[in-house]
Amino acid sequence: MTTLSEAIRTTPANSARTTEPTRADDPATSRLRRHADGMAVASFVLGLLGTLVLNLLLGPCALVLGTLALTRGTTRRGRALLGLTLGATDLLILALLATTDGTISWHIGG
Repeated sequence: MTTLSEAIRTTPANSARTTEPTRADDPATSRLRRHADGMAVASFVLGLLGTLVLNLLLGPCALVLGTLALTRGTTRRGRALLGLTLGATDLLILALLATTDGTISWHIGG
């Protein structure tokens, strides 16, 4: 006759782990990863557009989305970093325009 403690000792340790879904197979994790990937792409696009128009609005948005994407573990890390760089560049362009011309918008000509 086998006691409960003997049955627990003879049971393989990995048998309990096979019924649990792995972290990569978890639907909630993959959904959050997709959202983070979308934030990385949005950060890049907003940062790129911000260098041309509305840098006062789009630059900080690119910075926030890029930071959120990196903290949530995006697989598109390069795009999130580019979004951060472009967002910072947007704010630098804004500061440059404000100090040289006294304006916050682009203008061509004299």
